[in-house]
Amino acid sequence: MTSLPIDEMKRAVLSALAEDLGERGDITTSAVLVEKVSARGLFLAESDGILAGLAVAQFAFKAVDESLTFLANFEDGEHIEAGDIIIEVHGEAASILKAERTALNFLQHLSGIATATSKFVEKAKPFKAEILDTRKTTPCLRALEKYAVRCGGGVNHRMGLYDAILIKDNHIKAAGDLTVAVRRAKEAHPDMAVEVETESLEMVKEALEAGADIIMLDNMTPSEVMEAVKVAHGRAILEASGGINLSNIEEYAKSGVDRISTSAITQAAVPLAISLDLILK
Repeated sequence: MTSLPIDEMKRAVLSALAEDLGERGDITTSAVLVEKVSARGLFLAESDGILAGLAVAQFAFKAVDESLTFLANFEDGEHIEAGDIIIEVHGEAASILKAERTALNFLQHLSGIATATSKFVEKAKPFKAEILDTRKTTPCLRALEKYAVRCGGGVNHRMGLYDAILIKDNHIKAAGDLTVAVRRAKEAHPDMAVEVETESLEMVKEALEAGADIIMLDNMTPSEVMEAVKVAHGRAILEASGGINLSNIEEYAKSGVDRISTSAITQAAVPLAISLDLILK
């Protein structure tokens, strides 16, 4: 698991805090807590899952009040169970309350993605297929969400349009021909692998002849994917994608495909239930 993208994390958290506090700050806390009160905040897991985003939560608290003490009882990527105390935050109650929702939003969201990913990974474990994410992520949170995928045992596809070549159906339409599109991509970037999205066995054959390094099998049935594996016979990396969920992933994984990419681990992930309980000292 690679490290958390620090710069992207700080940008996202500071933006979220600014959104929540606005120009006037937490007016409820300021009105109710007229004196300084020391407290500790306990982050409690309300369901089982995989943890992700500890450093994000910590930065949210430290950005509000550097004097707060942040103690984590687990690490990102670890399994947590309902009832576990994940984090303890010690310090001024007002500061804890100001950062509470921002920290929880990130922690719940990222842990939800890690948990969803881990379920897909577990289903595919008996087979060779890796579980990959897609570019279907929350705008401006991609780096953090892809980090959460790694926490759940998944593998990142491309981070954006800038770091990998994936020729999709509209690229082929615009170029006029699949073979032409592959040739142009290889000429422009001879040091990069070229992936092509296909929708039929005929397109798979054409992509193989064109020299594609990776072939995406888009919205094909498990039986069609199995046929594509036979046709490719190891000449290219094969990636199943489209309409894949927890109920059918095993059928795709047992086909012999190398990779399975799904947006379900980011777009459909349910936030992990985590609460914060404030205890006065």
